Amino acid sequence: MAALLVPEATTQIATVTGAGSASRTDERFGIHATDLGILWDGGDGRVFVLFGDTYGRGWGGDGAGPPDADWRCNVLAFSSNRDLDQGLLLDDVVSRADGGAAQVITSGSGREATIIPNGGIAVDGRHFVHYMSVREWGRPGTWRTNYAGVAVSGDGGITWDKPRSARWPNKWGKNSRFQIGAFARSGEHVYLFGTTQGRFGPGYLARVSTADILQSSAYEYWTGRDWADRESSAAPVLDGPVGELSVVYNVHFGCWMAMHLDEDRAAIVLRTSDELTGPWSAGEVIVSGRDYPALYGGYLHPWALDGPDIYFLLSQWGPYNVFLMRSRLTERHG
Repeated sequence: MAALLVPEATTQIATVTGAGSASRTDERFGIHATDLGILWDGGDGRVFVLFGDTYGRGWGGDGAGPPDADWRCNVLAFSSNRDLDQGLLLDDVVSRADGGAAQVITSGSGREATIIPNGGIAVDGRHFVHYMSVREWGRPGTWRTNYAGVAVSGDGGITWDKPRSARWPNKWGKNSRFQIGAFARSGEHVYLFGTTQGRFGPGYLARVSTADILQSSAYEYWTGRDWADRESSAAPVLDGPVGELSVVYNVHFGCWMAMHLDEDRAAIVLRTSDELTGPWSAGEVIVSGRDYPALYGGYLHPWALDGPDIYFLLSQWGPYNVFLMRSRLTERHG
């Protein structure tokens, strides 16, 4: 059984985006406000940092901005600094002609409010992002999706395709279990943790060979005992409520870690397991909404997994920007 990891202290290191950020994202990239910040190791000396709905000049200063405030559904930045105690510094972005950050995963047609990224991974020189097509927003913590899918880039994140072969439709009344997703790799498989639309469902697990990431029909689903071909066979591996999620292997502690938003506790929690299939710990509060109101996200930095300190990105709705956090963990046995 993996050791229970508890935080000794959690501190905010730096503002990553917006006015006053170390990278001056408002001035350099037209990023005045944004959220999420999905992180993955690009395999080329950079960490990829993919943000959600992003606003530029004209942002209202509280929460998401109006569509005419240079709204982009997602933007991609790159970071190479390893001294995270100095902050997460953004070197560059995928840019448009005026130098501002460009939307990288294109929006669809019809009833689609936005395209939101959920998780990313690099495999054999290509980059894969799990994303969701949001049909409409509901009350806080709820929304309805059209489908989730995997986008792919073969040119270092500059351009992205959204193949139809890599989609999980969210049919009315069916409530697909992989509308929010987080990737992890172990051996010759890529694993995909998934949740239903919104932030209140449990977490499920699928896997696929590295060669078949773009074929949703090739994924196998963990039933609690073995792997099956049908998504409907998937059994929860993470008790809900599970919101935005990231999963990594921590070399220092020798276990898998899952970080996610827990809406019921209004907190970002950390869970551990020896195996991706579980059993997973119940989750220790890493950051509380009492200290950081309207918090969400919680994306672990892939270059800070070999010591007692973990670093992760946190979003807050009011400031509608992203912050780098650090937690020192200690093991508790028994």
